[in-house]
Amino acid sequence: MSEISREILSVGDLNRAIAGSLEERFDAVWVSGEISNFKAYDSGHWYFSLKDEEGQIRCVMFRGRNGQVGFMPQSGDLVEVAANVGFYVPRGDIQLTVQSMRRAGMGGLYEAFLKLKAKLAKGGLFDAENKRPIPSHPRAIGIITSLQAAALKDVLSTLARRAPHISIVIYPTLVQGPDAPAGIIAALKNAEQENAVDVILLVRGGGSIEDLWAFNDEKLAYAIAASPIPIVSGVGHETDVTIADFVADLRAPTPTGAAELAAPRRDQMLQELDAIMQALMQRVSQRVEREAQTLDQLALRLHHALPNPDRMREQITGWQQRLNQAWLVSLDNWKRDQSHYQSQLEMLNPQRTLERGYAVILSKAENAMHAIRNPKELNTQDGFEVRLAAGEVEVQFAKIR
Repeated sequence: MSEISREILSVGDLNRAIAGSLEERFDAVWVSGEISNFKAYDSGHWYFSLKDEEGQIRCVMFRGRNGQVGFMPQSGDLVEVAANVGFYVPRGDIQLTVQSMRRAGMGGLYEAFLKLKAKLAKGGLFDAENKRPIPSHPRAIGIITSLQAAALKDVLSTLARRAPHISIVIYPTLVQGPDAPAGIIAALKNAEQENAVDVILLVRGGGSIEDLWAFNDEKLAYAIAASPIPIVSGVGHETDVTIADFVADLRAPTPTGAAELAAPRRDQMLQELDAIMQALMQRVSQRVEREAQTLDQLALRLHHALPNPDRMREQITGWQQRLNQAWLVSLDNWKRDQSHYQSQLEMLNPQRTLERGYAVILSKAENAMHAIRNPKELNTQDGFEVRLAAGEVEVQFAKIR
């Protein structure tokens, strides 16, 4: 094929062909190097170069990815990045599209961190049901940290501003280095034995994974889980995460945040107390008004129940009049009944029968006077008495027919 017959490519076509070839050739790779020319744009994207003694390469890390990096890179930092090899067509540069970033040398530590995290999670140390509630109004707050830590000053100033009425107990210990885990565990035991605080703040400032490695200790994790006193973890910056954060009863993004979570604001408490006082006063006022109304009703009923002399005199007079009237009516009825009975008795009087011309024959036999009703009782031997209207006479029958 002659030179003239060959296909002539534009620069753009050539760059796109190179980009496609690189994307097919390389999968995601891990690259280590020193950051140079680091720039963070307002869009949130990071642009920088990675270099070593033999060369350098341009890099870009977009906002959706760099939000997961636990630190802000600076020029001169040694890092390890996981990236895709690409080709920036407009400029004709090879570049790395970074997916994740960590400080150089962190690979082994991070793998140990993930391994311990999985082990403790399987053991139930991170379970929500094992978390102790943080007291809303603690009487005293314990702080476990180094006396030289900058975080201590921030925590104390925050507590003094929010809740100056709460007592503070500091349990000093190392928070960095190989001896730090044992020191932190000893401080926890000391706080448990004294039993002088209601909540513990486990705090220290930010740093590299090596600086914070004491808070990834397995024995410390079990000590935090076994503590009878609730623990708030405030280790490092917001992006720093340690095993202590997962085991603690509450994780704060910073040491200052731990102090804010543990101590209620004094002015807010005063407002709440004022609201409670207003509500109580309103309830008391309502109760007093109800009881006053009840008292008025009882007084009215008592007033009607108490004897009224004038009214009682009127009632007595009325009762006397009714009694006299009833007595007179009863007396009249008695007299009328008496007359009626007398009339009835008078009608039944035998004397009246005799006055009408009748006579009664009385037998004198056996000295027992009785009226003769049967003619067969008459005889000529015995004597009889005949009673008439004007008197009586003794007779003896000579002949009975």
